[in-house]
Amino acid sequence: MAARKACETFSKSLIEEVNRWGCLKQTGVSLRYMMEFGSKPTDKNLLISAQFLHKELAIRIARRAIELENLPYGLSQKPAVLKVRDWYVDSFRDIRAFPDIKNMIDEREFTEMIKAIKVRHNNVVPTMALGVQQLKKGLDPKIVNEDLVEIHQFLDRFYMSRIGIRMLIGQHVELHNPNPPPHVVGYIHTKMSPLEFRSRNASEDARAICCREYGSAPDVHIYGDPDFTFPYVPAHLHLMVFELVKNSLRAVQERFMDSDKVSPPIRIIVADGIEDVTIKVSDEGGGIPRSGLPKIFTYLYSTARNPLDEHSDLGIADSVTMAGYGYGLPISRLYARYFGGDLQIISMEGYGTDAYLHLSRLGDSQEPLP
Repeated sequence: MAARKACETFSKSLIEEVNRWGCLKQTGVSLRYMMEFGSKPTDKNLLISAQFLHKELAIRIARRAIELENLPYGLSQKPAVLKVRDWYVDSFRDIRAFPDIKNMIDEREFTEMIKAIKVRHNNVVPTMALGVQQLKKGLDPKIVNEDLVEIHQFLDRFYMSRIGIRMLIGQHVELHNPNPPPHVVGYIHTKMSPLEFRSRNASEDARAICCREYGSAPDVHIYGDPDFTFPYVPAHLHLMVFELVKNSLRAVQERFMDSDKVSPPIRIIVADGIEDVTIKVSDEGGGIPRSGLPKIFTYLYSTARNPLDEHSDLGIADSVTMAGYGYGLPISRLYARYFGGDLQIISMEGYGTDAYLHLSRLGDSQEPLP
């Protein structure tokens, strides 16, 4: 089937509107602002939030829809990418078709609509990964990692934008919870213990997957002050720590699988600084060669076999494989950067790897808007 440009699938007036909205300025918000604004989810505040999202989501989604139509190397024409583009244009149309939000009845209907948009976009990451796979198949392997800088930069922008869109929708939807748990404001836990809540849960989840794949898993030891708390989004931290621990478990397990020695444990150290909370994940899994280090944050590289193919069922894309299509580390770094943090990987080839996850303790940096 021939690739369809957006103007062949959607009405001319809709595409013109997408292009018009895609030129408007985005408005970033900070973790602190979301937390303070959401701490009093009165009808008035929910109304203000919905009115802000009515405009802001249209701008952000339009920008991505335009970009999806104009990608280099023919990526825009790949079937999986066309599917993602259609989701974005459909969502833009849904938001623009919704009338101005004037009262709480409108607000509740709008909230249900953006909830449905969030679900529509659940499988964007694996579907885009499939599109990149489709592109890779037709390319000379020599040019894949060196010359596709534009693709990497696009995917960084695209996924960072997606994190922001899902955070804004999720935060607004969660503010409707009539009985939120203690210290929780929407998606944000105001007194989150990185040691107790996330590191422990994430490492247990990663070990369970390692056991499923390999039959056993190295131990994980966690160090730090169990009483230390700071405001953050638990789901984001879980995703990042899970990814880092999963990578370490795989490296150690594969290095010591046929050895008589006991697998050395993975060590997680949580340090609370004045500006940053840093979580270090250390392993003795043999490390990464220096030549491989520049590749670990690209979207076209994975040391593991690829779980995606043309016929994979993307309906179950949220289930987690032990190692995947090479997206775990670059996307984890975007999650860290979204609220002003970062992720660094230091390798000692022949020994192991240290991953440093820096998270801003202050919560006052604006979203980085691509």
